[in-house]
Amino acid sequence: MAPWLIGTAVLTIGPMLWSLYLSFTDYHLIRGGDFVGLANYTAIFDDPMFARAVKVTLLYVVLAVPIKLVASLAVAMLLAQNRRGMGFYRAAFYMPSLIAMSVGIAIVWKALFSQNGPQDKFMSMFGWDGGGFIGNPSVSIVMLVLLSVWTFGAPMVIFLAGLMQVPQELYEAADVDGASKWEKFKNITIPMLSPVIFFNVLMETVHAFQLFGPAYIIGGDSGAPAWSTLFYTVRIYTLAFTDFRMGYASAWAWVLVLAVGIVTLIMFRAAGQLVYYAGEDNK
Repeated sequence: MAPWLIGTAVLTIGPMLWSLYLSFTDYHLIRGGDFVGLANYTAIFDDPMFARAVKVTLLYVVLAVPIKLVASLAVAMLLAQNRRGMGFYRAAFYMPSLIAMSVGIAIVWKALFSQNGPQDKFMSMFGWDGGGFIGNPSVSIVMLVLLSVWTFGAPMVIFLAGLMQVPQELYEAADVDGASKWEKFKNITIPMLSPVIFFNVLMETVHAFQLFGPAYIIGGDSGAPAWSTLFYTVRIYTLAFTDFRMGYASAWAWVLVLAVGIVTLIMFRAAGQLVYYAGEDNK
């Protein structure tokens, strides 16, 4: 058996199967536990924190994914031009994606936009008394979205590679026909780029559902302020490593796995109708 297969079995498949087993128990890190069947799963839907965590997570996905991808596509189209110095700008726009979602940057982000931080002191000169953007329940989720959008470098590079593969003859033919920039974008760029768009939407959606580090740094295990940053993954962590309820936390985790799997399946089914593959007969 190849070493990577052993690593996958030991470090991925094994823990997943163990967590699946734990989800059917009331296992506690200190006192152990017994088999309880589906009790954990039924308890989830009676847990008031479940609705809060789902609401916050879905709101983040709905906001962060489209904004991030629109920004990355717009910048990619600008950087796809054959002009001097584009290599520098491409590297400059990509660099934040290497560090922006790290714990260190999340700590800096929290320091900048929390109460009595630089942003709060600057805004106070204009009469602002909001206690910092991160301390405001109505704005805290937006700050996490902005932190995510800052990392558009990765999907931007993928969009850029896709744009480079679009045949220029199509644009030249459209110019001959007198097509406007919008018509060329709608009828050439989007269809030819649709496989890349689908890939980026899929990957960013899955990543958004799994957001943990920045949310935990900014809101803690309670999802402060007022549960506005109580992401689903943060709730799983709290149940497992604060309350030590590993069985219940595992059930929460498997509900997330199932939900992301369903969303992924729906997206693949939709892709069959919406994604254009050159050289294939798309029905």
